Amino acid sequence: MQVRIDGKEIALEVGANFSDAARAAKVQEPLAAREGGEIRELAQPVSGVESIDILTFADPDGRMVFHHTSTHIMAQAVRRLYPGVRLAIGPADAEGFFYDMELEHQLVPEDFAAIETEMRKIADASYPVERDVISRQAAIELFSSLNETYKLEIIQRLPEDAQISIYRQGEFVDLCRGPHLSSTGPVKAVKLMSVAGAYWAGDETRPMLQRVYGTSFPTEAGLEAHLRMLEEAKRRDHRRLGRELDLYTFHDVAPGFAFWQPKGTIVYHELEEFSREVQRRYGYQEVMTPWIFRPDLWQTSGHWGHYKQNMFVVESEDEVVALKPMNCPGHCLMFSETVRSYRDLPIKFAEYGPLSRFERSGTLHGLMRVRGFHQDDAHIFLREDQIGSGIAEVLEIIGVIYGTFGLQYRVELSTRPEEFLGEIELWNRAEAELGTALDQAGLPYRVNEGDGAFYGPKVDVHVIDALGRSWQCATVQLDFQFPLRFELEYRDQDGRAKRPVMVHRAIFGSIERFLGILVEHFAGAFPAWLSPQQARVLPVADRHAAYAQEVEAGLRAMGLRAVSDLRDEKLGYKIREAQTDKVPYLLVVGDREAAEGTVSVRARSEQASRTMSQAVFAEALAGEVRARALMLGAHHVEAES
Repeated sequence: MQVRIDGKEIALEVGANFSDAARAAKVQEPLAAREGGEIRELAQPVSGVESIDILTFADPDGRMVFHHTSTHIMAQAVRRLYPGVRLAIGPADAEGFFYDMELEHQLVPEDFAAIETEMRKIADASYPVERDVISRQAAIELFSSLNETYKLEIIQRLPEDAQISIYRQGEFVDLCRGPHLSSTGPVKAVKLMSVAGAYWAGDETRPMLQRVYGTSFPTEAGLEAHLRMLEEAKRRDHRRLGRELDLYTFHDVAPGFAFWQPKGTIVYHELEEFSREVQRRYGYQEVMTPWIFRPDLWQTSGHWGHYKQNMFVVESEDEVVALKPMNCPGHCLMFSETVRSYRDLPIKFAEYGPLSRFERSGTLHGLMRVRGFHQDDAHIFLREDQIGSGIAEVLEIIGVIYGTFGLQYRVELSTRPEEFLGEIELWNRAEAELGTALDQAGLPYRVNEGDGAFYGPKVDVHVIDALGRSWQCATVQLDFQFPLRFELEYRDQDGRAKRPVMVHRAIFGSIERFLGILVEHFAGAFPAWLSPQQARVLPVADRHAAYAQEVEAGLRAMGLRAVSDLRDEKLGYKIREAQTDKVPYLLVVGDREAAEGTVSVRARSEQASRTMSQAVFAEALAGEVRARALMLGAHHVEAES
């Protein structure tokens, strides 16, 4: 007879303190460095042949389970305070949770304190969270008796023979798949953040519900630290900083598209040129393709059947065309125009042209979610024996580019989705190739089941910003399907036609989104090479204006971005404004500097200034820019050496 073992018992074997911190178990097959698997409650049995990870609040999946139970605690508290409430859905993730609900009282932030107080009472009671599985008919009877019409609608969509899980804590019962904490007790600190309107099932013809957002932590100290981080995130919000620093703006006449101001355009082009420079070193060839195509191309690629809802489709002169959401079909056409030899491969096409995708208006968010964008996009056509080295090279480029910005990152392998093109055998092979390449590169990764593109699995890279937030940026997709669909060929050594393999990759993701991430990461204070103004020359008085312009001209002659502030304002005012504008270097010039041919240099990050010759400063700043140095002040070392 097999002994029943659960996650709680395994956690206890580690120690009592660890057991107290355990929130859930992740069960998986032992697959090297991969971290896929199923999240289970600690009370659920686990098989001895499986690999078990005990999750704490420090793990994103552990936080998700913690917040999921917090969602139920909030719903229970709302029901106690407003007995007529009807509950809809209450999802959670690693950052927090929300619940959609219908109640006559319109909630406002002033109501949150009472709900939070009731939530703390429920947590203090440490109710066991108990899972039960019942039949569809029993679920209908239960939620009919509770007058939970939205829960009934969800249940009635399920098959007749469905087994339905419910969760109870104290007097509260909810329809839920789980998983959950063992009890309400660990939820020691809660904070409701906001309330907004949300249509039931996202359908504008259905009732408008109230969506209450919140977050929770095991300790008050953890919650306070999180709230401080949120305040800092507001300070760094790229939409606000974009306006304040005059980088970009948004207008209702073009939802989802950015208006790039002169300063923002400089930053944008610096990013683009950096990408070009790196890609040239690795043998990429830049191309340009049309941005509108007839449906024939999208039918061949599969986008018409799998992606049309995300495309801008236009009818003109009785003809239907679509704006391109991606470059890969056009690059396939270009590859097919010439007879290719095995010696020609790999061929690497790169493109920076405009792309557009239809994103729902409610999802648009500054530069982070747009309708019009540009990618540092590239497609690599490989022989099968080149797959390993090709993927390794892309991973190397990712390290070079992210390393320049000082960004740490984590990696996911996203596998076959429910709707996909091609044969499963090819998908399995492509997934194995990507996994092997990641293993050989020494990059630990987790498996993101079912999140691949419809034509191939992919590696998704998430950068970690200065606040510890994760942003999905780079993607590397290994594709056996497009070469088949476009009938791409090359001539092998034996003269026979062979099918190439295709790699889709973008390192920034989109330049717009990556720039928005950088604005928040640096809080608008870019390193000198990326700053729209690298130096601002501040004359002490009007009589120093000519010398200030001379300094500016000398810097500009070296390709540096310098501006003289010749306004009739006091020096202190000019210094404060330059600091607000986050200019890397302030150069103050007065009688002494004009007489000696020097500048008084003050780095943005420093309070003290130092005097050096124009030439020394200019050469040092130019070197800092050429090196794309992350920190300011490289010229100080050179000036003193």
